[in-house]
Amino acid sequence: MPAPDGGYRDWEAVYQDNVTWVYRTLYARVGNRADAEDLTAEVFLAALGPLRLSASAAEVRAYLRATARTVLAAHWRATLGREITLIEDLDVTAPDSEDAISTAPHRAAAALAALPDHYRQILELRFLQGRSIKDSAAELGISVANAKVLQHRALRLAAQANDTGKTREERL
Repeated sequence: MPAPDGGYRDWEAVYQDNVTWVYRTLYARVGNRADAEDLTAEVFLAALGPLRLSASAAEVRAYLRATARTVLAAHWRATLGREITLIEDLDVTAPDSEDAISTAPHRAAAALAALPDHYRQILELRFLQGRSIKDSAAELGISVANAKVLQHRALRLAAQANDTGKTREERL
């Protein structure tokens, strides 16, 4: 909780007062607990040096939101090869259920359903079943190099489909 003067008494207070909304914000964007936890930790580590304890609670939240935007952009750049930086405010009174605050599973299912079969299969093997690129290639009966290309193209196509809202038939 913020101190009576509007700042925070220590870093633990900054963390305790802000970790829930930072985590929920990131979880709503990435759709899985592991990535959201890692990204939340990155946000607080990145903010540790430059953030002043004397800053007001509103200034701290604004700084953490900007830091979360930067961390999320780096995550998407590494994952999809492009930045996605939109972070709007979430209602802090939202339900505690992670499923209630995230539409990511539904969006992911829709994106997979819109992909051609060979693209959908590689993404399902790699990201839903957690298989290595080598195991995924063997399952599909293709080379590792081909599996890497398929994965890259599938991620690009899914990102483009998300941007344009086109149906599978329109993209083919």
